[in-house]
Amino acid sequence: MANIHDVARAAGVSISTVSYALSGKRSIGEETRKRISAAVRDLGYRPNAGARMLAGTKTHIFAVTAPLHAETYAPAHMAFVLAVTQAARTHDYDVLLLTEDEATAGLQRVAASRLVDGIIVLDVARDDERTRLLHEIDLPSTVIGIPDDTEGLVCIDLDFRRAAELSLERLVEHGHRSIGMLGHPPRVYERGSNFPHRFRAGFRDAADALAVRSAVALPGHGPAGVRAALNELYEQLPDMTGLVMNCEEPIQTSALDELADRGIEIPRDLSVVSACSSFDTSRFSPPLDVIPLVAADSCVRGVELLVEQLVSDVEPHVELVAPQFLDRGSIVTPTPTSGRN
Repeated sequence: MANIHDVARAAGVSISTVSYALSGKRSIGEETRKRISAAVRDLGYRPNAGARMLAGTKTHIFAVTAPLHAETYAPAHMAFVLAVTQAARTHDYDVLLLTEDEATAGLQRVAASRLVDGIIVLDVARDDERTRLLHEIDLPSTVIGIPDDTEGLVCIDLDFRRAAELSLERLVEHGHRSIGMLGHPPRVYERGSNFPHRFRAGFRDAADALAVRSAVALPGHGPAGVRAALNELYEQLPDMTGLVMNCEEPIQTSALDELADRGIEIPRDLSVVSACSSFDTSRFSPPLDVIPLVAADSCVRGVELLVEQLVSDVEPHVELVAPQFLDRGSIVTPTPTSGRN
């Protein structure tokens, strides 16, 4: 790979002259500038990121911080990483992916080196040390997720609370008054991931507002954990006719298998909604009504907000993506035999 010495040699000038020409810090004669430009082009020379930043130019790189945890559901996680990457490329930006579990170390490193022009934060916790660090880093940033403290931040995410409300509203519209929720494993809530808490709170508040009987169960590991969670729901709601599943695909698959083993037919005996799911529920048997979690919906806008911050002031604010309901026939009006366990 060509370096600045090669460019200087090819153009017949000193290294300092090449540096001045590239940085624009001093006036260079037109003929000399043309020779240097030709040498840069012919040799395929590209100044390193640090040099470009010192010269006051952009790196055209965004840092994407998306730590991998023990409980990370990789398919959904990588769908958001890919969506950010694709959105960044439409603005001629590459991404530097920071996946280490030590959340702040990577951010501190890229900020100190001035390696990137901006930061995208994914997989946000309710109390996230990365969002606090953003206040100390002199770089534009967008948070895809909603931490508890959003002061001074530009945030965007699906409206998970509204998604929970919408799930219950659709079931209630069909006459369901006893509705359970199958959530994520307990460790996801314990880690403080923001979106499961927002959905669960929205479910409970909507159940109270709609005056329906409700219960929430969090499955443990594997099919046995899912079986225990369903037992818990039916113990609290013996007449349960509606179920909202806000959890990963393997958990939903295990739940459907367990219900089938119990002779519970969907939607005849139990109407089911798959809420905030990043996977295709039309492949289930039977296909499930779904409120999809589409990574591009928040990631494209998140990148747009970051690009806007590079050229103008963007006031800190929170944007919520409205959830959409896809009807696939897994909700029906309950009958006298519905809800049998």
